[in-house]
Amino acid sequence: MAALLIGGAAIGGSPIFVRLSEVGPMATAFWRVALALIPLLAWSWFRGESANDRRPQKLSEYALLILPGVFLAIDLAAWHYALTKTSVANATLLANLAPVFVTLASWLLFRARISTIFAVGLVTAVAGVVTLKGGPMALGEGNLVGDGIAVVAAMFYAGYILAIGRLRSLFSTVRIMIWSTASAAVCMLPMAALFEPSLFPATAFGWAMLFGLAFVSHAGGQVAITYALAYLPPAFSSLTLLLQPVVAAILAWILLAEPVGLMQAIGGAIVLVGILIARRG
Repeated sequence: MAALLIGGAAIGGSPIFVRLSEVGPMATAFWRVALALIPLLAWSWFRGESANDRRPQKLSEYALLILPGVFLAIDLAAWHYALTKTSVANATLLANLAPVFVTLASWLLFRARISTIFAVGLVTAVAGVVTLKGGPMALGEGNLVGDGIAVVAAMFYAGYILAIGRLRSLFSTVRIMIWSTASAAVCMLPMAALFEPSLFPATAFGWAMLFGLAFVSHAGGQVAITYALAYLPPAFSSLTLLLQPVVAAILAWILLAEPVGLMQAIGGAIVLVGILIARRG
């Protein structure tokens, strides 16, 4: 539980790094995963190979290790593209519907039992995100195409969480993270090269933002979440990630002087209440 909360908080800082990045959204997404390989490979090298860390043995297992990275790359690309087509509030809100899709897929595909208390917690937490982003009225500021792309991003992030959850019964955290991160970088590179005028930031500050995004939000946040998924159900784990917009709002207030209004404070409190209710279920 502690790892899951820390991971959600670490990823919650990613919008700050993205906002301050000197390169475009696709290039930022590429560096997010490419640079994250540095601490992941260093961690793998220093820890060595334990007796419990089995290697993939079949082609299907290699495919399973690559799959989360493909899902993550599509999620990042769709999310960043949605930001150019609809309002930031809509894109963020709709992309945070991933827990709904994780819960539905867990029930439909894996016959996971969803209790009434958990469902109430899920609805409460999503209502909190809607409130935090300005309430239902804020949805009118978007564009249908952009909104649809943001929902696609949520679906693929749900696929990422479910795939990681399944892999944790087979492989170690570090092996899953290295394979999924590398495959995401391979998928993001052609998209970044095609859509961005430049891949490289112009200043040391620009590089610092990319390294922060890669080391803190991806290598730190995603590793903590992947670790937690060995012990917690994917549906609950994805719900706890609704902490991300709450953390992002707090960090934007502290670091970027963006005010936190009454609506955002109430929304953040509702998200936390929803998570606590779901934990009971």
